[in-house]
This record gives sequence, C-alpha cells and structure tokens, in this order.
Amino acid sequence: MDKQQAIEAATFRRLLEHLDQHKEVQNIELMNLADFCRNCLAKWMMAAAEEQGESLNYDEAREKVYGMPYSEWKEHHQLPATDEQMAIFNAKQASKK
Repeated sequence: MDKQQAIEAATFRRLLEHLDQHKEVQNIELMNLADFCRNCLAKWMMAAAEEQGESLNYDEAREKVYGMPYSEWKEHHQLPATDEQMAIFNAKQASKK
C-alpha cells in the first residue's frame, strides 16, 4: 500500500469511528442531507472488495461499517423515520428519476 492509499484507508477508518460515536445520527438523516448512509458505505465496500477480487457479502460489509451485526444495530439504535424525513427522502428520490 502506498502512502496515498494508507491516508485514504486511515480516513475511512476515522469516518467509521465518527459514525460509531454518533449512533444517534439516523441513516435517513444522512440520506436526506448527504445522499449516502451507512448502508451505502457497506455497498461501496462490497464493490471495492469485488474490484480487488475479494468476496464480501452485504451482511459482512454492514457488520464492518456498523461495528456489529446490522440487526443488532437496528434494534438498539435505529428509530422509525418520521413522516417529514420520509417526505424529504421520497422527494429526493423522485427528483433523481
């Protein structure tokens, strides 16, 4: 790994640590504000693994991103999306079509 890759890897690890320290930030909020969420990171991780010839399934990738099985994170930290959050999300999705 060259220095640039090491810097990028360290930055990604810091992002995951930051998200882990802020479990109160809901995925719907991330999607509405930044158009990505923890699940997106897991999907990007799966794609990157595939590009490197590695096998990583969605559950494994989400566990790396969430720091625990997704079902456990969801049970302890995910709140139901509000009507307002869903309206914002749906409007953004509709504008992409």
